[in-house]
Amino acid sequence: MSSTKTRRDYSVVGPEKQRAYERGLVAAEWYTSPVPRQRLKELMKRKDGPAIRDTLIWFGLVIALGVLAYYSWGTWWAIPAFALYGIVYATPSDSRWHECGHGTAFKTPWMNEVVYQIASFMALRSATPKRWSHTRHHTDTIIVGRDPEIVMERPPIWKIIFMQIFHLYGGPREFYKFFLHCFGKLDKEELEYIPTSEYRKVFLEARIYLIIYLSVIALCIQMGSILPAMFIGLPSFYGMVIVLLFGMTQHLGLHEDVLDHRLNSRTIYMNPVLRFLYWNMNYHIEHHMFPMVPYHALAKLHEEIKADCPPASRSFPAALKDVVVALIKQGKDPAYTIDRPLPSTARPYKYGHDTGTMAPERVG
Repeated sequence: MSSTKTRRDYSVVGPEKQRAYERGLVAAEWYTSPVPRQRLKELMKRKDGPAIRDTLIWFGLVIALGVLAYYSWGTWWAIPAFALYGIVYATPSDSRWHECGHGTAFKTPWMNEVVYQIASFMALRSATPKRWSHTRHHTDTIIVGRDPEIVMERPPIWKIIFMQIFHLYGGPREFYKFFLHCFGKLDKEELEYIPTSEYRKVFLEARIYLIIYLSVIALCIQMGSILPAMFIGLPSFYGMVIVLLFGMTQHLGLHEDVLDHRLNSRTIYMNPVLRFLYWNMNYHIEHHMFPMVPYHALAKLHEEIKADCPPASRSFPAALKDVVVALIKQGKDPAYTIDRPLPSTARPYKYGHDTGTMAPERVG
């Protein structure tokens, strides 16, 4: 491996875009683990019940913790109360944004759309642009020059990671885009993946977002207190730490520019609380391989394909440790990648055109 700290251009408008085309990595055919057709059809069945239940629990928790935080305001108890409120406000909004964006959380389409719009606002994400950036993320997952949702480049920029603990890098960038959209403009990267037919929706959503935020600011000024913003707006900053950590464990440290989600995605075993917050996105190989399987069926899908996949990380802390170690090593050698052996029951990895279509032999 080269030890030179070569920094690639991770934007979707730079020279890496053409390189991805030349290597046959754009909108390519991805590896999928074998699942019997009838079983996959069962797993893809959508239901309203689980998502309605989970959404009511989530909103109930937000309201209950909001009341607790309100009555703790002005005391030291406000610190843990608002910390909990922020985490329950921001973390599920990220996962609900994600699943409802796929249209799989609910069977009823309008329910997906309503929760998607609410969760997008709470997660501080432009709803329509993020829908299309995420579509690209699934089409060209961790393909440099194509995927606009790569969390961190190589070598890593630690300043950005630490800023993101309080969303101080991504948050201001989102507000910049809101203002841009309000004036009927998109940035260069958004022009790459948002269809022209969606522009009016983008601009309308941004104007609604800013009206809400300006109303909250006006209420703060009227009350002479930041309390209203502590409930709407600021939780998208002070409550984002778990969102960051979840996002880091999805793909970081693994392969770039491959055509096999077993190489570039990570499945993690988590406890029920984290799985509720994350809406089962800890089954990330499964989700990327079969994105139309609803969140509530991902654990069952995991059982179907685990003999064809690398072992899941045993816990969330274990996965985070692997990521941090990999990022430190990539700081010295950007080519460093975690290689995970497959079980003897698995089919070989599919790397892509540079290294051959399939790995030369199964590692077990």
